[in-house]
Order: sequence, then C-alpha cells, then structure tokens
Amino acid sequence: MGFKMGIVGLPNVGKSTLFNALTRTAAAQAANFPFCTIEPNVGEVAVPDPRLDKLAAIAGSKQIIPTRMTFVDIAGLVRGASKGEGLGNQFLANIRECDAIAHVLRCFEDGDITHVEGRIDPVADAETIETELMLADLESIERRRTNLVRKLKGGDKEAADQDRLLAMAQAALNDGKPARSVEVSDDDSRQWRMLQLLTAKPVLYVCNVEEASAASGNGESARVAEMAARQGAGTVVISARIEEEISQLPADEAAMFLEEMGLAEAGLDRLIRAGHDLLGLQTYFTVGPKEARAWTITRGTLAPQAAGVIHGDFERGFIRAETIAYEDYIAGKGEAGAKEAGKFRVEGKTYEVKDGDVLHFLFSG
Repeated sequence: MGFKMGIVGLPNVGKSTLFNALTRTAAAQAANFPFCTIEPNVGEVAVPDPRLDKLAAIAGSKQIIPTRMTFVDIAGLVRGASKGEGLGNQFLANIRECDAIAHVLRCFEDGDITHVEGRIDPVADAETIETELMLADLESIERRRTNLVRKLKGGDKEAADQDRLLAMAQAALNDGKPARSVEVSDDDSRQWRMLQLLTAKPVLYVCNVEEASAASGNGESARVAEMAARQGAGTVVISARIEEEISQLPADEAAMFLEEMGLAEAGLDRLIRAGHDLLGLQTYFTVGPKEARAWTITRGTLAPQAAGVIHGDFERGFIRAETIAYEDYIAGKGEAGAKEAGKFRVEGKTYEVKDGDVLHFLFSG
C-alpha cells in the first residue's frame, strides 16, 4: 500500500508548483491568483528507492515495480474556511480523505507574487490553517455528539465509546490543541482513526524557500523548524521552483543540476522519506527473474499481514516467509549466496517484518 498526502496551504505559497514537480506534470495550474486549483488534483508517483534497482540488477529482473505514493493538491485555504469562506467546505472534505497533511509554507520574498494576508510570516500562516482545521473539527464534534444522544440513552456501547473519544478531542481543541495531541490507547486507536478528525492527521511542514536557500534553508524556515519541534512535527525545506525545473530534465541532467545547486538529492525524495517516517511506513521486497517489486507496510506488521498486501489469499493461507535481509542479499549477490552464508531464514506467523527484508511467501491455496 502507498499513502495519500494532502498538500495544503494559503493561496500563492507554491502548492501547485510543488505538486507539478512532484507528479512530473503540469496538471495543476500554477497561477498567481487564489483558487486556481478548483478541484483537487490527484497525482500518483513512484517512491524512489535505490535498493530496488540493486536487487533487480542482481536477480536479473525484467521489470522493476516501485511502491506508489499519492499526492492531493488541495486548493488554497483562507481565513474563514471552516465557515465556508472561499471554497472552504469542499476543501476540508478533501483533506479528511488524506492520511497525512503537508502544510506548504511560504518562506520566500517575491514582489511579483502576492500574499493573501499581505505579509510573509510562515508561522502565522501555519497557525491560520491550523485554526481553521480546529474550528471545523469542533463544529463536526458538536454535531456528532448531539446525534449520539439517542443511542447513548439506549445504552449503545459503540456510541458510548465514540462519544468518549469525541469528548477527549473536544477538550483538547477547546484548550487550543489539535486532536493529534490526545494520547489514545491501542484499544481505541482503530475507532479514533475512524473519527477522521482533520487535526488528528499527522502534519509535515514544507518550507518553500527561494532557490539560493534550497540547500540550507533561511531564517523563516528556521522559525518553522522551531515551531515543528515544539509540536513534534516534521519539516522539509524545498524550493518548489527548483523541483519544477528538475522535473523537466532527463535523469543525468537533473543529477548535474542538483550537484550545481549543492543538493544531495531531489526534494521529492526528502518529502517521501519524511512522509514515510511521519506515518511509520517501511518497505519490503519480492525479487525474481520476472520482477523486483517494493511493497509498503506499517512498522510492526507481522508476516501474514505483510503477505496480505500482495493478495488476501496469501494472508489467509499463510504458511511461512522465506526471509533474507537486504544487506545479506546484496553481500551474497543473491539468494544462493545468502543461503551459503547462512543468512536465509524461515519465519512464521509471529515474525515482525523488517525494513528492507527480501521475502518469499508460501501459502496454501
């Protein structure tokens, strides 16, 4: 499985430019006016993983299939979005469908590009968006708790659990804190996710800086990093303009361009890695002469559930997982070499799959 990240921000912060670069397409119209993105643009991109290429080279795989990640470019939120200002309501619904939120914050000066608030202050911009999401959550919670009253009077246990969790979120929001600040037990985690609260979603702050600051950031991105550290959120510094330029170049020219700009890798790679960390995702591989393929799972996934990502029958009929760690596969130059070195393992139903494992599942049909 991949995951869906919603790209949000005030108008004219560089969201659509970044989306164009990330999805290698000009599908999102990047224009200097609010609401140029009327419908959410959805783009699916391959997750770059150099390990996959190395595995395929050793196995002589005819096809390489990376895992995928979906980006949703959501039109610019403005102050009052929670009350339907701008095009608020439909955008809030689009955010609700995403697994995580990337807040794009304008950390650059440019007299040719107007700012909807008339100033450059990424921390204030982040607070504006967070406030709108919190207000939308409060309104949703109040409405849902009112609708639960009849079921609560009837002694409905599921309704009682839902109301208890909604009350916890409401208390945090009334205290000026997002729902993700609430500590939820493992037993409640599934129902908590089903509430689909906007401020319960993990957040990654994307600092869009001018080209000269792409490698090291600037004063504004440093302020964002301080804010994120207080919240326990992640940050990524990107120049959307550079990313858009890179996306139009052939691979060899893109590598040279990155080197000239003092960048070790493209912003897409950093953004995806930060997104994976944000959601606790990791990758395992299946390798053979036909194809080398990457699969995304959450950390802590057991072998049968990891097999189920490929096909439900693999999970239902799971027998065992033949396992080689990525480093051992590379060192042994393939499965045979890893076996000779004693690095081939047979794991059962309680095995917790590790990042980079090369797996072959046996199952009963």
